[in-house]
Amino acid sequence: MRRLRRRLAPLFLLPLLLFASLAQAGVQLVVRGVDEPLQQAIAASVGLSQYAHRDVSEAQIRRLYAQAPAQAKAALEPYGYYEADIAAQLQPIGKDWKVTLDVRTGEPVKITSVDVQLDAAALALPSIRRARSVLTRMRGKQLDDAAYDAARDALSAALTANGFLDAKLVTHRVEVNTAQRSAAIRLAWQVGQRYRYGAVHFEGSQFNDGFLDRYLPFKPGDWFDQDQLLQLQQALNGADYFAVVNVLPQVDEKAHGRVDIKVELAPAKRTIYTGGPFIGTDTGFGVRGGVERRWVNRRGHKWKNELVLAQRLKTLSTLYSIPMPGDDQRSFNYGANFRDANTSTSQSRTLELVANETKLWHGWTRTVGLHALSGTFTVGKRSDEPDSTPGIEHGSSTLLFAEASLSRKDADNYDFVHDGWSLGFAARSTAAGLLSSASFSQLTADAKWIHAFGTRKRNRLILRGSAGKTWTDDFAALPPQLRFFAGGDRSVRGYGYQSIGPENSYGRVLGGTSLLVASAEVEHYFTRNWGIATFLDAGNAFDGTDYRPKLGTGIGVRWRSPVGMIRVDLGTPIRDSQRHGVVLHLVIGPDL
Repeated sequence: MRRLRRRLAPLFLLPLLLFASLAQAGVQLVVRGVDEPLQQAIAASVGLSQYAHRDVSEAQIRRLYAQAPAQAKAALEPYGYYEADIAAQLQPIGKDWKVTLDVRTGEPVKITSVDVQLDAAALALPSIRRARSVLTRMRGKQLDDAAYDAARDALSAALTANGFLDAKLVTHRVEVNTAQRSAAIRLAWQVGQRYRYGAVHFEGSQFNDGFLDRYLPFKPGDWFDQDQLLQLQQALNGADYFAVVNVLPQVDEKAHGRVDIKVELAPAKRTIYTGGPFIGTDTGFGVRGGVERRWVNRRGHKWKNELVLAQRLKTLSTLYSIPMPGDDQRSFNYGANFRDANTSTSQSRTLELVANETKLWHGWTRTVGLHALSGTFTVGKRSDEPDSTPGIEHGSSTLLFAEASLSRKDADNYDFVHDGWSLGFAARSTAAGLLSSASFSQLTADAKWIHAFGTRKRNRLILRGSAGKTWTDDFAALPPQLRFFAGGDRSVRGYGYQSIGPENSYGRVLGGTSLLVASAEVEHYFTRNWGIATFLDAGNAFDGTDYRPKLGTGIGVRWRSPVGMIRVDLGTPIRDSQRHGVVLHLVIGPDL
């Protein structure tokens, strides 16, 4: 029996020995001597990197190790390093392997000449000259294939975008002299003729012929410009008439120096219903409901209605819009708005009728119109105090005034702005005391600027400001919405909504004739959707020159939710002997 066991033992060991000889291991690749971008480029090009999380046999590792220096050297050439020296080390670590590549890049190749040939007709256009200058400014810089390819392709795109639809790159050479560490770039385009717009064909529209011409930023016969086609796409999407908008230049059918434009359209849902609960610290809990007729008839008229029922605000509004012909998106708008507002300092019930004209004007949205406002109000009242409480002011007024406003905004991404701004200016005035309880004139200005910075742009700096001034012969006749107050979610946080302003002898806030508010805020995002913020707000409403700003600071949470940006802030007053504690602020809505 013992003799049988001795004979069987080698048979049992044989599979174990075979298993050991076939055992596989992983590879740890270390690149030293260069910064992170070059480390990543080398790691992506070296075959060993495929086995960081895969098994590899000893025969495979040695074969791949022998190839690694040449692969690393080739990976550096697109960055201008043609004389790199790679020292490699192979070290077993248990069942795994460690490969170290010590890199000495040597002197890089510099671009000594750039020759870009274009027809004079193309060089007459500023956008093409700018694209060409990106290439010519490479002279004296280190050769970088990715930067060169991007600049070359950008110039080709600029030619196409400006109507040179037949442009061809006929000379394309990058001559590298490794001995002299120099490179010469030679490019030449045969641009061909420049095309103009032909006819524009709208397909699938539900409107009268010619109605959509108001959205065209060009006329047939103008020079072809791809940016204008993008403007047309954005304008048609913004009109909210269509579910599908495709702007297609018919470049395969161009003839006689012209190219037709086909616009494929599919109507959106004609009537939309909106509604649901909402919350805001300025308004409290509430529900909102709306009905919008995106187009009433084949002339593109619109009709929008909305009802808001909240703890401190109730509104019922209607607005009818009539688009007019022309490329400035002009429209006449007629509306009415009933408003029942109850803030920490005032209550008012007003009915306002509006008739105005809106249009695009030198890149701005311009609005000019008339307002008729009538209602009753109390100012200085707190919560459920009786109306007879001393210090509360009661009033009623009817005002007929003209209003003109200019607004403009720009952003890289309106859903979440990395770089963007908005500006708004408004002027209101009665015609002396014509059909009005008092005469007044008023100017307001609002601005906001957003800039992302830091690694992967995970931080944002947000600056905003508001200013206003009123001139009137009877301030007591102005309802609360025409007086200036400070405090609240979009003003000075740490204070209640409209709780800051000039006070009467009873300590009641009555509002002021002037306003000045500024804010600075920094946000940091830990993930794509979650971040924190800190802020400092300063401002006040005041009369004359008696400006003593209130200060508020705090921290907040930011969430890019499916329904939009949600901002939750905790603010507290600074150096205010009469105000203490923490105030919660909640805002839901876009950045600009």
